[in-house]
Amino acid sequence: MSTDAAAVLLTLRLAATTTVLLLLAGTPLAWWLARTRSRMRPAVEAVTALPLVLPPTVLGFYLLVLLAPTGPVGGAWAALGGDRIVFSFPGLVIGSMIYSLPFVVQPLQNAFMAMGDDPLEAAATLGASPLDRFRTVVLPIARPGFFTAAVLSFAHTVGEFGVVLMIGGNIPGRTQVVSTAIYNHVEALDYGSAHALAAGLLIFSFAVLLVVYSFGRRFEAPRL
Repeated sequence: MSTDAAAVLLTLRLAATTTVLLLLAGTPLAWWLARTRSRMRPAVEAVTALPLVLPPTVLGFYLLVLLAPTGPVGGAWAALGGDRIVFSFPGLVIGSMIYSLPFVVQPLQNAFMAMGDDPLEAAATLGASPLDRFRTVVLPIARPGFFTAAVLSFAHTVGEFGVVLMIGGNIPGRTQVVSTAIYNHVEALDYGSAHALAAGLLIFSFAVLLVVYSFGRRFEAPRL
């Protein structure tokens, strides 16, 4: 298998893993943000949205400091017998989850807030438990939000560069993804290979946005 093919497969594996884990972790966070009246909400929203404004290299640098074997998190993990986190696939997943967090939480939060209280109150009067209300009322109504969150998380992880390079390095077959493979080809002045991968990412990004906008239009209210 060529290094480019390995980079493509690793990128898809990373994006799929990150998306699944982020949906599991981001759903309760988005639900809390949509329903809470806590004074902590603005602070939590700001922390969640930080990856939107922070340069990826800044976020990647601090993750590298935290997760390195000499860092507080990586050192504690190593003391428990865990393998090295940085420059490994688990390290890439952790970095990608943090960097793509707002792309999952914000669509879900908007979907939960747009739902309002009426459907939940109606289900409660029929005796549905909180878990039943979430499963039979919230999930179907918020389906467009889940779809948008999943697609944006996957696509954003595929195109990630700065965080991946800082925390995962650029090791062919282990941590090299498409974006870092393009960087390698450009450094080697191999513009033909760089064009092939870059064009693939360009087409993929356009297809993702086309799907998101087409799917979102299906849920728009009909015009009178």
